[in-house]
Amino acid sequence: MEKITFNLTQLHRHGTAFFEYLALRKQFFVDQLGWDIPHDDAVEMDQYDNPQAYYSLVLQDGKVIGGGRAMATTARWGAHTYMLRDAVEGKIIGIPDTIVDQIMVTANVWECTRVVVSSDIKDPAVSGQCLSLIVEGLAEQARDQGATEMMALSRPSLLRALRKIGYAPRMIGEPYINADDGRRYVAMSMDVTGKIAPKPSKRTETVSAYEQPLYAQSPL
Repeated sequence: MEKITFNLTQLHRHGTAFFEYLALRKQFFVDQLGWDIPHDDAVEMDQYDNPQAYYSLVLQDGKVIGGGRAMATTARWGAHTYMLRDAVEGKIIGIPDTIVDQIMVTANVWECTRVVVSSDIKDPAVSGQCLSLIVEGLAEQARDQGATEMMALSRPSLLRALRKIGYAPRMIGEPYINADDGRRYVAMSMDVTGKIAPKPSKRTETVSAYEQPLYAQSPL
């Protein structure tokens, strides 16, 4: 299992990894959850996949099995800022404008979106390891840009999963029911100033996108 991090200026270093991540998002958010978001037959891609975004992907046996996206709350691309702020300002259909109590616009706070771990992973330990690497990569990039906190909109189960891998997330808004999939979602935030997630095992480390992963589990 390996972790790669990059922004859009660095896509050429990682082959097809970014496209595979967009395809994984389409399989999960569109095909499985039924979200009404921009996509075609192969990938899901929205207005926040822009030069302000940073990515953390996890590969196993050369295949993307998970990933996430993050950007500063100071980000702006055309008419859009970041997802939670755009929701509060009424620019996103389906997310209530009461989703957070306060709009953050500071380089100290980043927003994390589109976190996905392949649903083909059946082993909770492997899923947790993948999530840990995704969050680690996003947190590292955020800290490199001066961030101290990351927030996200996700299912409440993510709070429990993050606590299991060493983080301390907290809710920063009231849950709501997503009309597309009927599930509860809530805004959350957590400190990223320290490397507080458990270190990967000796068999898991960050390597170049051109190197082979250290090992492969059963197909995911």
